[in-house]
Amino acid sequence: MPSNLPEGAPALVLAVPNASEDSLSGPIAEIATVLRIDNPALDVRTARIDHGGRGDPTGIRAVLADAAARRPAGAPSAVVVPLLMAPHPATVRALREAIAASGANASIGEVFNTNALLAEALHHRLADAGLARADRVRMFSITTSADGIILVTVGGEEAVGTASVTAFLLAARLALPVLAASLDAKPTVEEAAAQLDAMGVNRIALAPCVIGPEADPAAIADATAAVGAKCCAPLGAHANVIKLISLAYGQVLGQLESPGGS
Repeated sequence: MPSNLPEGAPALVLAVPNASEDSLSGPIAEIATVLRIDNPALDVRTARIDHGGRGDPTGIRAVLADAAARRPAGAPSAVVVPLLMAPHPATVRALREAIAASGANASIGEVFNTNALLAEALHHRLADAGLARADRVRMFSITTSADGIILVTVGGEEAVGTASVTAFLLAARLALPVLAASLDAKPTVEEAAAQLDAMGVNRIALAPCVIGPEADPAAIADATAAVGAKCCAPLGAHANVIKLISLAYGQVLGQLESPGGS
């Protein structure tokens, strides 16, 4: 995030996939609050990607229209960051369609270079739940209750492919086998559990590689129960998630400000 935002800088719109009716509360509200505190000059907004139209104040089209109305005509009005920690083509496609329908001069800021930061965040979530040893930075010791991890994603096969890199880095941190699986594609959590079982892993833990709203909590709970595992909390408002969102906004803003940027 730039240390000094230009006057009239585009709003940062946190675009949330619509997995539940309260998707803008909980971790999303926490993320928005932290971003506002850390960047007082930044106009931070939250919006639902697939919710309603212009008449719904929480829908992406209405939020973008309001951001545009508060800025000079034609000026970049918003940088929209979809709150996804893995590729989710259907959601991004819906977001592009919503931006086009709004008529706003808005750009999409994608989260880049996520793997190392996500591996660290997942390690922290597992440690907080007593499912992995804490890293040296946190300086406390616990007894672990898992000897194999399934990193859970949503978004189809592309999301699993991306998460596999994060899984490799998490495995290196934990010195445990870590496999990526999906709630909506293959390999499934059950298939990953069977693979771990074949490796001699008896105690499995699930690590949801999601912020929260993009995945159905019931689906995570069902998958956890189906394989007799334990599960840590989703990433939520982890500091690394905040950092990735800030980097995504800053990158787009830098492109807009550079010669030839649009």
